[in-house]
Amino acid sequence: MQPGEEIESLVGELEQIISEAKQPFAGGAQKKVVDAQEIYEILDEIRDRFPQEFADARRIVKEEQETLDRAQQQADAIIADAQQQAMILAGDQEVVRLAQHQADQIRDQASQYERDTRYNAESYADSVLAHLEDNLKSMTSSVTRVRQTIEEGSSSRREEAGW
Repeated sequence: MQPGEEIESLVGELEQIISEAKQPFAGGAQKKVVDAQEIYEILDEIRDRFPQEFADARRIVKEEQETLDRAQQQADAIIADAQQQAMILAGDQEVVRLAQHQADQIRDQASQYERDTRYNAESYADSVLAHLEDNLKSMTSSVTRVRQTIEEGSSSRREEAGW
């Protein structure tokens, strides 16, 4: 029998005894004659059963609470695991984002270095070519003067020689 069913059965017996009891000759419809000993025995049985029924009920409630507690612990563990996984995924995404940002910075720095290097190389080449141009002008000027000097010396010798 389920908890409480025995007591219900005993209460049912009490009701049956009362309903089957005979009415007294002079009393009203609400009064009946019952066997007190039989009623007391059933009441004693009910009293005996109550502690067991209460203990069973407490045990069932305790088992249900333990089941709920275990379910709550499992739910908490699942939630904690999900949160940890979410944090790991978020961390991985953050690492990827930071790596992409760092790669972009390196690419920008490389582009700037390439522009600076090209500018410095062009500036150096222009400086070298300008210096070479100045040297060439100076040499051309020197060659022109030497030629003039030679020509003047040659003309003077020709005149002396009478050519």
